[in-house]
Amino acid sequence: MPKAVILLIEDEEAIAEMLRGFFERDDYRFLHVATGEEGLERLRQRPVDVVLLDLTLPGMDGIDVCRKMRHISEVPVIMLTARDTEVDKVLGLEIGADDYVTKPFSPRELLARVKAILRRVEDRATRPKSILGVGSFEVDTGRREIRTPTGDSIRPTAKEFDLLQYLAENLGLALTRSQILSSVWGYDYFGETRTVDVHVRQLRKKIPGLPLETVWGVGYRLEG
Repeated sequence: MPKAVILLIEDEEAIAEMLRGFFERDDYRFLHVATGEEGLERLRQRPVDVVLLDLTLPGMDGIDVCRKMRHISEVPVIMLTARDTEVDKVLGLEIGADDYVTKPFSPRELLARVKAILRRVEDRATRPKSILGVGSFEVDTGRREIRTPTGDSIRPTAKEFDLLQYLAENLGLALTRSQILSSVWGYDYFGETRTVDVHVRQLRKKIPGLPLETVWGVGYRLEG
């Protein structure tokens, strides 16, 4: 089976060459562009499996690139940035990024995160299709959409849907943020449980009436 295609959008050539060598040694196909505009055009031309996106780019910055990317693709996105404020992280997650890595980072850790994302995508593709009932909503895991009581369809981001599906598969159970991170993100998120709260907030905003409860001191529970 051919290895996955990784697209890096990064204007620092030294970082690009370092990551190229690291990923190609692991037999991944590695593509590199230096601007957001080039990245969006490359994504339109051919599908890729994971995007590594620098937040600070010349011209269109990474936030705008990710926002536009979500209009044309659900490809998993890992943001790379030298900025480490909570505002940056929350904004990146809210517009559809799947992960967030702060420079300087370990290439080995980045590779592990890419592999975790690819395992999740593969598992999602091979999982039997079904429709899960959540209160008066339906979670269609085949079409990856939510149907409301009025018959409308809602398509959250890929990560938001993964989170909702996990909660729906454990309906009625109080799940800790650490459990959710491990199961939905696929690895130890180094205590960064804030990302769960961000995605829960997005789900509540996009799906009014969703019976998603906060269990204080624990985490979250989706009621049936």
